[in-house]
Amino acid sequence: LPDVVTIYVLLAILFTNWAWRLPIFKRWLVPLPDLQGTWKGKLESTWMNPTTNEKNSPKDVTLVIKQTFSNISCVMYTDESDSFSNTAQINEDDDSGIFRLSYNYTNRSKANVRDRSAIHDGAAILKLISGPEKTLKGEYWTSRKTTGDIYVKFISRCLAESFSDSDK
Repeated sequence: LPDVVTIYVLLAILFTNWAWRLPIFKRWLVPLPDLQGTWKGKLESTWMNPTTNEKNSPKDVTLVIKQTFSNISCVMYTDESDSFSNTAQINEDDDSGIFRLSYNYTNRSKANVRDRSAIHDGAAILKLISGPEKTLKGEYWTSRKTTGDIYVKFISRCLAESFSDSDK
């Protein structure tokens, strides 16, 4: 019995962390897409600068998705802040077959911009667009009563660890 349990646990760990990504398991055993990697793109916010009363120009963002068969997490980096997901999931729309990544996050701005960008919570829903270039496109909203659009393209399986790291 201990040998059977050991083998089962090892196979479960192997499948959950690595083997589920193999094409042989896609669709019949693994219905969800593999989104792990670094994604780069733009974030356009509805936030208005109180000093100038103008909208900010779109911000460059890096979205890093870590995923196993049973878990997914997201970190979004900009030049001014990092956002870490508290919960995340991928859902498939039953009627259309479209996949959406939804996550809740906490954003921590760098100390030198907190006077205009306070720490806040938010949520995002991004639609997966498969094709020649894998993209995620959708919207977000925050506890600061701002909203916006996010558009990112998949660039690498490597996981960036900061905004500047994503350029390497």
